[in-house]
Amino acid sequence: MDPLLRPGHNAPHLPAAMGPGYADVFDRLSRQGGRVETTGTNALPTFDAHAGAKQASFQPYQNNGGSVVAVAGKDFCVVASDTRFGLGFAVPTRMISRNLVLNDKVVLATAGMQADTCTLHKVLRIRLDMYRQNHGKDMSLGAVSQLLSNTLYYKRFFPYYTFNVLGGVDENGEGFCYGYDAIGSHEKVKVVCTGSSQSLIQPVLDNQVDGKQMYDGQPVAELSLEQTVELVKDCFSSAGERDIYTVGLDGRGQPPLYVKILKLAFVLTSHPLRSKYTRSHFIQGQSPAVRDSQTTTDTYFT
Repeated sequence: MDPLLRPGHNAPHLPAAMGPGYADVFDRLSRQGGRVETTGTNALPTFDAHAGAKQASFQPYQNNGGSVVAVAGKDFCVVASDTRFGLGFAVPTRMISRNLVLNDKVVLATAGMQADTCTLHKVLRIRLDMYRQNHGKDMSLGAVSQLLSNTLYYKRFFPYYTFNVLGGVDENGEGFCYGYDAIGSHEKVKVVCTGSSQSLIQPVLDNQVDGKQMYDGQPVAELSLEQTVELVKDCFSSAGERDIYTVGLDGRGQPPLYVKILKLAFVLTSHPLRSKYTRSHFIQGQSPAVRDSQTTTDTYFT
């Protein structure tokens, strides 16, 4: 064989990858009479076929689990998320919030990578503040939905590893939800779930809220705000029994949730450390001063 045709032979034009260690394989095989030595100075380079190829790589993403849900009604919208921060089989904390109140009519909930979640929330908060200063009013639900879609699509080549649901009430006081993928594709719906328990929770909500896959084909009754909250709590409690990345029951047998409820002109928020909520908070005609103030009222769920 022509020496120049031998892989790795002393030829300056051959790449460095064919250099020492592999360059004189043919020469050493010919000197050994075709026998392969695995030890000593004449040992040939070996490759462990069972170990497979090894490659150093940079992994910029991690999934910190969690599930988020949005359910819209005639004049309200409930946005809920669990509070568990997962890292593989570890749970660094059980008390994080995946919800962001964007204004008095819109709430965002995000599952996925917590670092990207914080970054996305910060970007949206800044852009909504700029809109408020420039126009003297808050963004509507439809405007926020398009802003979120544009923000995610702008990062499509190195996307935020987040999966979002957006919920709120529109200009007519009717509740709606939007579900998003990581690069901004979205759909306007009445009920949506995403996150690690999506496959467990979404079918239940489709059946109980939208009336899909009903056995007898009868339409379901429209749920009240209080019934919707109880349904969401039951969904998270059930999903926590099957999904280690979604919080289940606490020591009191209750699902620790972080719930945002939007109803007409005011926002009701929740906190996972309290155990009660007052039914009067759900009554639309409770007090004109409270109903029209567009302030935030705290209610608590566990």
